[in-house]
Amino acid sequence: MTETPGLVAFWDFVQREEGVNGTGKFVAHTAKGDEHRYVLEPHNISVDYWHQGEEASLADFPLLNRGPFGQAVQFRDPKSETDLPVLMVPRSLLHDTPLDIKGPGKSVTMLVWLIYQGEDHGIAGMWLEGTDTPGVKDPAPVQVKGARQFGLFAGLGANPGGVSAHISENGLSTFGDRYARHMSTTSEKMKKISVDAKGADLDKGWSTIGFTFDSQTKAVRSFLDGSSSEVWVENPEKDRHYKYAAEAWQKGKLAASKQPVADSEANEFYSPPETTPLSEKIVSETAGERVVERTYEYTKVRVTLRKDSQGQVSETVSSALVALKSNPYWFGHDIYAPRTLAEGGPFTVGRVIHSNRHKTLSAYIGGVAVFDRALTSEEMACLSAIGRDQPIITPSK
Repeated sequence: MTETPGLVAFWDFVQREEGVNGTGKFVAHTAKGDEHRYVLEPHNISVDYWHQGEEASLADFPLLNRGPFGQAVQFRDPKSETDLPVLMVPRSLLHDTPLDIKGPGKSVTMLVWLIYQGEDHGIAGMWLEGTDTPGVKDPAPVQVKGARQFGLFAGLGANPGGVSAHISENGLSTFGDRYARHMSTTSEKMKKISVDAKGADLDKGWSTIGFTFDSQTKAVRSFLDGSSSEVWVENPEKDRHYKYAAEAWQKGKLAASKQPVADSEANEFYSPPETTPLSEKIVSETAGERVVERTYEYTKVRVTLRKDSQGQVSETVSSALVALKSNPYWFGHDIYAPRTLAEGGPFTVGRVIHSNRHKTLSAYIGGVAVFDRALTSEEMACLSAIGRDQPIITPSK
């Protein structure tokens, strides 16, 4: 792992503040010559933002004593809404370091080794959703705005139990909605193992999930067990998650045709490249009109064309989005770049900080790796296979 070019941080949950098999906080391995110490501190989100509950400690993260790299920590359903333990590298320890991947030309890869046991929310990343989301039932006394950069999720509403990669250009919401909506998602789901499973039955549950963002191609790609299959969302305007991108695509078409668009909407377009179609088929045709479906790299578009008196196509009457690709997903921006400590968020493992206090993830996590480049599919497959089928047992002291 540490020999792979581009590594910036790798938590194997064996390395501690005092070294291997210590009892202190978990510390990341870094690239050769990089002396930054990315320490995962236990925090209780309810204490930090609602001032309710008990301070978190490492005891809130039971150890499995085996895993892909020799150890794993457990994230359980919270006992109550005041019990929201998370492992966190504070912003003060990572701002403007190699882990703080952001801005023009920056690419990123994340990998997580886990046994998935339930829920569909945050797994790991720099994804401070904020605690100021309007309309929540129990608003936090400590209000902070979003500072999203990138993060891995367990599918969310797009595919609960799948693998989703969120990425943000502004740290805040997307397409006029109150939540962020730029996201790639697998169609497959992770193996789900019972919370009561033990021994060999539990060890069968290891999965490796991850994502890459390539700043050159602008593609966000989600992976499950080293594989990333192409996913199309049909009728995206009806999809719970991707309807916002579909609406933003339509706004972009209106703007391109010089129809009036409000100034407030000018930055809410979704406009993947649609210069030359990869394929085109005729859907229907009459004496005065032809309807075709054009497939581009990230979209499928149904176009109605008008014919002139000679039967030749003369102009486009309308365009409609038929399908949108969710894996890989086109993200035509740079990663949000916080300029100051106050404008950025922490790196968290096990959950993300947001405005609700509900259960978000049940899992054992045995490794988290971050790279400052987009790994190839071959590299993702190779790293994903490490320790997945034969966990390493940590020797007893």
